[in-house]
Amino acid sequence: MENISIITIIAIAFLGSFGHCVGMCGGIVIAYSSTKIDNSWSKVKQSLSHILYVLGRVSTYTILGFIFGYFGSVVTFNHTTNGILLLFTGFLMILVGLSLSGKLKFLTSIEHSVSKSKIYQQTFRKLLGSNSFISFYLLGMLNGLLPCGFVYVFAITAASTGSALWGAFVMFIFGLSTIPAMFSLGFFVGIFKQIALRNLFISIAAILVIIFGIYTMYNGYEFLSDPNKSTFNRHS
Repeated sequence: MENISIITIIAIAFLGSFGHCVGMCGGIVIAYSSTKIDNSWSKVKQSLSHILYVLGRVSTYTILGFIFGYFGSVVTFNHTTNGILLLFTGFLMILVGLSLSGKLKFLTSIEHSVSKSKIYQQTFRKLLGSNSFISFYLLGMLNGLLPCGFVYVFAITAASTGSALWGAFVMFIFGLSTIPAMFSLGFFVGIFKQIALRNLFISIAAILVIIFGIYTMYNGYEFLSDPNKSTFNRHS
């Protein structure tokens, strides 16, 4: 993958996490912060708990990236299907960008809440009632399984790499880039209640997603018209 692609993924995930991710997953962070973490704990112990939670999310995303990347390596047989996959990925990114900007309801329409399922609720309650360090990590992994349109786009991006390892890397970078927002939320809940600040991050993220979507579609077109000319190098 190109450096510009990695940098763009980091920028989109970082900014988007302060808007979309905080809004969608913030309730879980607030729930475990107020239920599982004792105020008498030292700052080090509290920090370790938050770190384990976000690392659990990153672990799930990395595994999903590996799976999607492997799937992409299996279904992509030639430059034509590769180009089509890139076009599709770019198109979805544009839809997500428009959704983040409030022009569409694409994200909300595909984010069906599995949190209402009996298995999820039972597992969530069990982990929420435990104060062990491993429970924070497992809770993070469970959170990473929640359907999220933002995650879907990067999962498809992982598939477009056509490599299990590169797919895992894409989702690993995505997960790491969301850590600042989710980690900070556990300590500074009030900051993220500032609607103007969240809207600013969402607007910037939306623009970046749309630009990256157009860029990805352009590379898909390049693959279809002239594979050797494409600047999106798989397995590179």
